[in-house]
Amino acid sequence: MILDTLDNFDKYVALHPLFSKVAAYLKNNDLSTHALGQELIIGEEFFANYCLVKGKTSEEARVETHNKMIDIQIPISSPETMGFTPRKNLPNAVYDTERDISFYDGAAEKYVTVNPGEFIIFFPQDGHAPCISESKEFVKVIFKIKA
Repeated sequence: MILDTLDNFDKYVALHPLFSKVAAYLKNNDLSTHALGQELIIGEEFFANYCLVKGKTSEEARVETHNKMIDIQIPISSPETMGFTPRKNLPNAVYDTERDISFYDGAAEKYVTVNPGEFIIFFPQDGHAPCISESKEFVKVIFKIKA
């Protein structure tokens, strides 16, 4: 897991071949005015999901993991708290191959708040519980990058 400001995203481009494409996208697009929905940037290798999500309590948010994709999550209209548990600390769970997701019962080990203007990266080894917010609903973008 990585948490930082959008201004520093360039510092992470060496971590993955497509992160330079994410950096270019962030420089050339206004996330706050983008329409909701999915944008295929490089097909299934790199795409963005602009979402209007319902805020959850930490008890409602479920820890999840992905096997094939890296998530770069950016809250746009409101701060968002995310739970974090290293995957190695999670029990075995059913994996939905079609949606590339496993869900886990129970609370996350740690929580961090991500503000607009910041991003958080979750790799396949990172269990995360997104969408925790006092806002009833808020806008965020999730970049999905093939791991």
